[in-house]
Amino acid sequence: MDIHVVRAGETVSSVAARYGVPAGILAGVNGVAPDAPLAVGQTLVVRHPRELHTVTSGESVYSIALHYGLSVRTLYQNNPALGGRSALYPGQTLVIAYDDAPLRTLAVNAYSYPFIRGGLLDAALPYLTYLTPFTYGINVDGTLLPLADEWLLAAAGQYRTAALMHLSTLTEEGRFDNARSTLILEDADAQDALVQSILETVQARHYFGLDVDFEYVLPEQREAYAAFITRLREALNPLGCPVIVALAPKTSAAQRGLLYEAHDYTLLGAAANAVFLMTYEWGYAYGPPMAVAPLGQVRAVLDYALTAVAPEKIFMGIPLYGYDWPLPFVSGKTRAESLSPVQAVERALRHDIAIQYDAAAQAPITTTPTAAARARRLVRGCAQHRGQAPPRGRIPFAGRGVLESYTSLSPELGGARLAL
Repeated sequence: MDIHVVRAGETVSSVAARYGVPAGILAGVNGVAPDAPLAVGQTLVVRHPRELHTVTSGESVYSIALHYGLSVRTLYQNNPALGGRSALYPGQTLVIAYDDAPLRTLAVNAYSYPFIRGGLLDAALPYLTYLTPFTYGINVDGTLLPLADEWLLAAAGQYRTAALMHLSTLTEEGRFDNARSTLILEDADAQDALVQSILETVQARHYFGLDVDFEYVLPEQREAYAAFITRLREALNPLGCPVIVALAPKTSAAQRGLLYEAHDYTLLGAAANAVFLMTYEWGYAYGPPMAVAPLGQVRAVLDYALTAVAPEKIFMGIPLYGYDWPLPFVSGKTRAESLSPVQAVERALRHDIAIQYDAAAQAPITTTPTAAARARRLVRGCAQHRGQAPPRGRIPFAGRGVLESYTSLSPELGGARLAL
């Protein structure tokens, strides 16, 4: 596999010819049309097919996969242009295998709102170990707020993607409120009601496991929070269900701040089956322009986590979004627009500007003039939210709905893993 950075004048066909791969395959791997314009600085993944198949009349993804001894899931992974859909046409070229043999496997989870477009979900599911519908909240009596997750669970099942139940401090008003975590951690009856509701929902909806995301837990509730996660693990593990806990991105045990102090890496790492490091939102909608996940900061969080949590338990968060800031930035007034990587490339093409690379943050960046000749700064990456908007990375994109993902080379919680 190669990574190609587009230069001025290059096209999908010219890049494909340079690497000796079919233009249609290059386009499909990168989710662009064969004749689509490319932005200068845009990156293309170049994979080299070892074996191809030409579809004939009457063939299906199932018959082709069976003929070559592949799973349908692998056939979808080898052919992103299918979008996880089974429709084929005679003469279509499919990749059966690539030259770059997998070196190891990866466990991948992604969060999704129930309003995600079906086509986007179908395209993503073949690559996911887990899908996590977002989110179950908590009633004032400790029971669960409902979530319309039925169709997401059905879709995940069709692709043999395991589903994780997501638990947060969402209230009836649609806000995230740490008063709900206080209720659960300090009221025994409410906690009993919540644990019972979780057990019933996990079993009724056939969830594979539970992902707990309580943010802004009060510092004095540090031990109570770890005890709650332990209780969930002891209740769910006998059912074969692992418990994952989300952790704020700390770089030391002594890190101050409401977001961090109750997230004790050592205690929660021992209490849960796995942890999810929220390594994103350093750049956020109300903050100054910067990468969402500068790799220096991400590495610092991982380095600290490895001193407190067993490495086989760690998942790392990866953002699937960026921000576009109007300039000049005015603290307290400027709000960045969230957008997907595809939208970021489209915006660079629309303004006919090159995508640059911030070597310090190790993230792409562009600065574009608007119609009013005001500058805009578009940055992608991952970050830590420090404002009062929704918790980290839960940013709805119009017509989309996949938010962020997390991934790990190590946790063996079960489920289909992605070959690297």
